[in-house]
Amino acid sequence: MKHLKIYTKQDILNLTKLRSFETKIGEQIQYVEDSNALETAIANSSVRYVLLGIPEDIGVLANDGIGGTDTSWPSFLQSFLNIQSNDFLSGEEILLLGHFDFSDIKKLIEKNAITKEEKINAYKHAVLTIDEAVEDIIKIITTHNKIPIVIGGGHNNAYPLIKGAAKGLHKADLILLAQINCINVDAHADYRPMEGRHSGNAFRYAEEDGYLQKYCVIGIHENYIPENVWIDMVNNPFIDCITYEDIFIHEKRNFSQTVLHAINFTDDTYTGIELDMDAITNTLSSAVTPCGISSIQARQYITLAAKHTKPAYLHICEGATQLINGQKDTLTGKLISYVVSDFIKGRS
Repeated sequence: MKHLKIYTKQDILNLTKLRSFETKIGEQIQYVEDSNALETAIANSSVRYVLLGIPEDIGVLANDGIGGTDTSWPSFLQSFLNIQSNDFLSGEEILLLGHFDFSDIKKLIEKNAITKEEKINAYKHAVLTIDEAVEDIIKIITTHNKIPIVIGGGHNNAYPLIKGAAKGLHKADLILLAQINCINVDAHADYRPMEGRHSGNAFRYAEEDGYLQKYCVIGIHENYIPENVWIDMVNNPFIDCITYEDIFIHEKRNFSQTVLHAINFTDDTYTGIELDMDAITNTLSSAVTPCGISSIQARQYITLAAKHTKPAYLHICEGATQLINGQKDTLTGKLISYVVSDFIKGRS
């Protein structure tokens, strides 16, 4: 597939720090042996999970955001491959597929687009290319009953994840329209109007195009909800939203109760599990917040969702180790590594 870099065993071992008397995830994780027979390799694999990176910030830039969401995948991978393979998590149940590389598209835009408006419009158009590529691979993975774990990039990628998973998971069902549900822990709803694809409107496009049935967003900040978006959401019986303020300021229900409410709201079919890193306090992302959920609560959310839903996929996005404004945090990848391991452990 164009733009998809498939990893070899040596690629994985190059990132794995081997130590005597220890076994790392990188030594146990599975890989595609024949990149020319990708779908066959996925279909015949005994793994439960397929790990995939989308290190891009095109969708964020299309939303006039701060770039840098293309930096979390390498940091995550370095951390994840070097955790211990043990009774809690062995790594044998995971296939590390590789990552998408859309840097050629970004370079072309930066070279030829002059004004800010030209760049934003070009980025929006480029997101359509990303959508198509991501949808194709997610459809293959879910068709063969594997759970995609997707890391990196902007929240624009929720749309092709939803679309690809809906098509793949409902391949044998005699239904007119393939749909899944989603739970999203996020400081923003990402339900902005359909004015060109970007990181802020993935769920609106997924719903309007008929692939998203129910959507529950947890922890949105009241200060950052456009009024038109809020009205559309609260008047939609297929959308439920619980604000950060209702959970932590007004204490109408605690965080765990909120997550269980979201799980019950979406329990009638497969559910995409979404975590936007900008929901976590002081975690480097395209929209860093000083007031969010804790890293422990993020891990609890993922664990509860893994245990009590039929997950269509796991998507962790918007994180960064370095933003284009110069901000850095090398721990973002390690935090994502914890969350991914929690998801897999929660399913066992």
